[in-house]
Amino acid sequence: MLRTLMLKLRESLVSVLPVTAIVLLLNLTPLVDFSAGESLVFLVCSLVLILGMGLFNLGADIAMTPMGEQVGSGLSKSRSVGLLLAVCFVMGVFITVAEPDLSVLAAQVRDLIDGSLLVVIVGLGVGLFLLLAVLRVVCRVGLSTLLMFFYMVLFMLASLVVINGNGFFLPLAFDSGGVTTGPITVPFIMALGVGVAATLGGRNAGENSFGLVALCSVGPVLAVLALGIAAKGELSYALPDYSLDAHLGAAFLPTLLGVMEEVALALGLVVIFFAVIQLVFLRLPKKKIIQIAVGIVYTYVGLVLFLTAVTVGFVPVGYRLGLELAQTSPQLMIAAGFVLGLVVVLAEPAVHVLNQQVEGITNGSVSRRSMLTALSVGVGISIGLSMLRIWLDFSILWYLIPGYALSLGLSFFVPKIYTAIAFDSGGVASGPLTSSFILPLAVGACVTLQGVDRVLEDAFGVVAMVAMTPLITIQLLGFRSVVTRHVRERIAMRRILDADDEQIINFL
Repeated sequence: MLRTLMLKLRESLVSVLPVTAIVLLLNLTPLVDFSAGESLVFLVCSLVLILGMGLFNLGADIAMTPMGEQVGSGLSKSRSVGLLLAVCFVMGVFITVAEPDLSVLAAQVRDLIDGSLLVVIVGLGVGLFLLLAVLRVVCRVGLSTLLMFFYMVLFMLASLVVINGNGFFLPLAFDSGGVTTGPITVPFIMALGVGVAATLGGRNAGENSFGLVALCSVGPVLAVLALGIAAKGELSYALPDYSLDAHLGAAFLPTLLGVMEEVALALGLVVIFFAVIQLVFLRLPKKKIIQIAVGIVYTYVGLVLFLTAVTVGFVPVGYRLGLELAQTSPQLMIAAGFVLGLVVVLAEPAVHVLNQQVEGITNGSVSRRSMLTALSVGVGISIGLSMLRIWLDFSILWYLIPGYALSLGLSFFVPKIYTAIAFDSGGVASGPLTSSFILPLAVGACVTLQGVDRVLEDAFGVVAMVAMTPLITIQLLGFRSVVTRHVRERIAMRRILDADDEQIINFL
């Protein structure tokens, strides 16, 4: 166990070090000027982040992933499709209601609609789409067909929101698709898909293992867009206190306790749900249960450390970075956003869970390195484009409509497994570090360039962009593999046709 933990810590160090180094190097230039306290806190929080990420990844390997696989395979083997779908719906609702990032979103719209009502509606959306995702595996329906249909419905609703004069709902709606697939739910849901597909997925079990996160990311967007159509009045937004003092000193203990409570609630619902399934259906051996229990402890401690470090150190630094880079040069802000995007996705905990699952299910044909490269490039482009949108002040639909049209179009030309992996990657890439470091970065840039009044329209939506661009880059990875294989086949055939008679051995 200790050797595995050290390996996970080394992976975490490699993942977190680039973004930490870039921020600290920027502080050595005239471009930004952090105080000594901010630099020290950021450095300490980076070290805590590495420890937390390592513990979380270890816990995901020995607890979250086995739990999801056992639930998926155990319920599938019962051959009761109704029971499987009912359990998935309830699980989707409960886990989403407990997701900490969703509570933050609800707090931003509390003057327009009751926060508890919003959380419940979004939870119902995720539960319904998790049910549909599992039903897709059972009925063996192509993922591309469902995605095409639901994204057409999604953009029809988006047009109605704009017609009703509630365009400020669009960034929030698309961001909600990213925040509801958090670090606790993603490993469990992804492993659930593996378990269901292994039993009911047929000969395309590998392909059907993916797609649950992709569809679960659509439900919240549809739910919030529906609210946007019905909403009346203006959406108020109060700029949070991004200063270091808001999370240190006397505020540190409330911050830590708040994180501990949120993680305990979210993880506790998953544990209770698994315990009920274990007692009624699974009946796993005691040794396996003890292993899962130890993994849950690792997961809890790791997530508390990770989220506390992000909240205390990365939120204020991200905001200050956005403020000062935008004051210096908008062009430099765009370039910095691209570079930070290249490395920040490496530090998202659920990304490593996804990459490990992809490499295992595809037997190495889709390597971890190629996945990380495609994700990094995609997220870098998305944040750079988001900074450009903040500078020029235009609607996010100018990105989302052609972006999703391209990604859905590519699904007809690449192997289906690449499409499923790509759409899952979008939800996974937009994790807690994106919402707690990149979003404050975008808010700071928007406050400088457009003012506080435009934060909802311009700064929000960066999470949606992070969730969209991997759909394109990973499918381009699949398109490249198709083209490469086709070229190799043509070269081999040409060599056969051009061969001399003397090179052909006659066995007669």
